[in-house]
Amino acid sequence: MQIITSREFRANQRKYFDLAEKETILVSRRKARPIVISVADDDDILSKEELLSINKGLDDIKKGKVYKMKGDETLEEFIKRTEHV
Repeated sequence: MQIITSREFRANQRKYFDLAEKETILVSRRKARPIVISVADDDDILSKEELLSINKGLDDIKKGKVYKMKGDETLEEFIKRTEHV
């Protein structure tokens, strides 16, 4: 891991972006928390479809479009009841 100042990072961004392919870079800042620079794997990034699906789910929750398990209901019973709706 490399620890550098924000000034050093600004002066040599390309160098540190390239280095981040191999190791994590920590950019220290005055009076603020440091920033970590590392390469994201393909699994770390959600697709547009996944983001839209998550947003739709959150919207459904806000609108009360949810299913609740009954107190005496098993998970299997709950799934069967909700997949036919």
